[in-house]
Amino acid sequence: MNASSSPPAGAAVSESATAVELTGITKRFPGVVANHDIHLAVRRGTVHALVGENGAGKSTLMKILYGMQKPDEGTIAIDGAPVALSSPADAIARGIGMVHQHFMLADNLTVLENVVLGSERLHGIGARARRAIRDLSDRYGLGVRPDVLVEELGVAARQRVEILKVLYRGARTLILDEPTAVLVPQEVDALFANLRELKSEGLSVIFISHKLGEVLSVADEITVIRRGTTVGTAVPAETTPRQLAELMVGSQLPTPETAESTVTDRPVITVDSLRLAAPGGKALLDDVSFTIHAGEVLGIAGVEGNGQTELVDALIGLRQADSGTIGFLGEDITALPTRKRREQGVGYIPEDRHRHGLLLEAPLWENRILGHVTERPNARGVWLDPKAAQADTRRIVEEYDVRTPGIDVTAASLSGGNQQKLIVGREMSHRPRFLIAAHPTRGVDVGAQAAIWDHIREARREGLAVLLISADLDELIGLSDTLRVIYDGRLVADADPAGVTPEELGSAMTGAASGHLEGGTADGTAAAPQAPESPEDEAR
Repeated sequence: MNASSSPPAGAAVSESATAVELTGITKRFPGVVANHDIHLAVRRGTVHALVGENGAGKSTLMKILYGMQKPDEGTIAIDGAPVALSSPADAIARGIGMVHQHFMLADNLTVLENVVLGSERLHGIGARARRAIRDLSDRYGLGVRPDVLVEELGVAARQRVEILKVLYRGARTLILDEPTAVLVPQEVDALFANLRELKSEGLSVIFISHKLGEVLSVADEITVIRRGTTVGTAVPAETTPRQLAELMVGSQLPTPETAESTVTDRPVITVDSLRLAAPGGKALLDDVSFTIHAGEVLGIAGVEGNGQTELVDALIGLRQADSGTIGFLGEDITALPTRKRREQGVGYIPEDRHRHGLLLEAPLWENRILGHVTERPNARGVWLDPKAAQADTRRIVEEYDVRTPGIDVTAASLSGGNQQKLIVGREMSHRPRFLIAAHPTRGVDVGAQAAIWDHIREARREGLAVLLISADLDELIGLSDTLRVIYDGRLVADADPAGVTPEELGSAMTGAASGHLEGGTADGTAAAPQAPESPEDEAR
């Protein structure tokens, strides 16, 4: 490790010319200093990782480099020449492209239309543009089809469209904000292969991630920022995840392992033969059945786009299944609207916090009310109770370490990780009986990740039933009592979290296995969990 902002002496990356250099960057907002005297040098033809806890100032720094915000102090140089960036158009013109953590795509347009939008002068909007998109997609192995509607794509495919979009505009330095958050191991490997190809052609990548193992495997150099300032740099060969974590948050890496079993024999949610089809008739969910008991976490593993989103939508009531039933605490809720399910005790951490979890332009205390408008402390009888909601928002901010200058700022002003902590705090505060947790720690730092795991484990001990969907296979294996694999809308395999490896689980997610991986039953259905009969059983 190196406590300065310059690269360690003798590092291989020091031989490269500097592509981007930020010097003395300071940015102030009312009540908070987001960046203070930050130094960052990114060398041509390298992957430079930027890590730090939520609210450390990473996003603000990248928005400054992308021309979305102006620094109060400091300078920016691109290829050695000082520049003033007043807008993203300025940054794009100078070869800077950014793929945001939350994508900037129009669902009702095709991939081609999204890519060329605003850049029609490059190749027009017809055959030349389509040819250029296919050439770029093939060159970097992105697998993007120009004429598909974006609304038909999963999150991972949308990310590839965003990468293609900045390459199409001629970016030579790419900013990737949490690019692996939605990817399974095989997709991460493919992305890293793409990044190596970009490097070999002299392009540079600024890689923002909380997954420190991935950072160490892909980066040539790492810069760590904490509380808005640069605290150190590292070369991956000379550091460990633990050292990076200590620089970021002052603590060791957390682990999701759950030591004791809390599974009972009391069913909370029972899904029987659930089927959901697309308008054209293709089955999105096909004969899906499972039961989750009080005190049990059922993990669902699958490559993005294999039915996870549709399953969550059906359970929360955003889509009505074509056939099958959903039972909750002995009552058939298949036809109940979302609000009734919420009032009866169904919690919901959505996959996409911007589309389904927050009103970005509303203050935090109004976001605390979302999904629970009829429940205390948000309401008293038929009337909203703003003062009580505001007081409880302050409690959530304190208890869940949501870093904000106050509860009256908008949700859009928070970092992605702090937005996630607000949502988790909101849902857990209503003490649900069943929690749908879709990627609950996506985009949060190691400290916040550990806190969210602790909240889930504590609620599980108190009898909460959890459906956990995550692209983080270590998280799935560590938190789950039961594991199922979803592929092409069907539950095709089950696994014993105590014995399965991420590699085995990842392989099953591609359709390479069915039945059981470790444990389970021979017909591919999960054995009903039993309540522990003795302290020895519980310890196991």
